[in-house]
Amino acid sequence: MIRNMKFLKMGAVAATCGLTILTAGLASAQQQRNCGPRDLVVARLAEGYGETRQSMGLGANNAVIEVFASDESGTWTITVTTPNGMTCLVASGQAFEALAEALPAQGNDA
Repeated sequence: MIRNMKFLKMGAVAATCGLTILTAGLASAQQQRNCGPRDLVVARLAEGYGETRQSMGLGANNAVIEVFASDESGTWTITVTTPNGMTCLVASGQAFEALAEALPAQGNDA
């Protein structure tokens, strides 16, 4: 369990770094109707897909990046929520798997 939490934290950091670039295109995503009030988006992910929040991080311009997933179905969704409360879906897929990979010990070549 602790290993899974470490991985999820690392995953949140990696997702935040990668998705910082995507926040620039957030206006485009909003025009495609992939956005809505956060409470409605979270409810839809829970009710429609059984997804719950697995990790989160802070991205560019104070955007909150979150990863939702279902252990049961394996579906996952990454969202970006702007400071005004608008949440946009930026990626989704299947076969979610929580991993916990330990960092190599300091001084050892990886």
